Amino acid sequence: MSSTDRPSRLTQAVIVLIAVVQLILGLIFLLAPQAFPGLLGLARAPGWTDWMFAQFAARALAFAYGMGLALRDARRHADWIRAMIGLQIIDWIGTVMALPAGKVTLAQVATAPFLPSP
Repeated sequence: MSSTDRPSRLTQAVIVLIAVVQLILGLIFLLAPQAFPGLLGLARAPGWTDWMFAQFAARALAFAYGMGLALRDARRHADWIRAMIGLQIIDWIGTVMALPAGKVTLAQVATAPFLPSP
């Protein structure tokens, strides 16, 4: 890949940030799923959610891997980047719907606008 094909340093930094956050979230949900609700001040999740968190962990780890691929060749993996943008849009819609319904507080979801969501 020539230097003209490489994404800008800002784009590279965003891709790395997304990959790192997804990796951390994937590991938390896989290795210590009950830690997440406590970190956000949410009620302890029922035990059956450990299964769902493991399912999410697999996806978050795959997202991290995909962002690593995109970092190496952003043009080739532009569809992956677009898919991650779509994922973020769905996350935002879910957050916007959960807030007025009182399911979460603004303080609990405050990082959602700038940290890549799971």
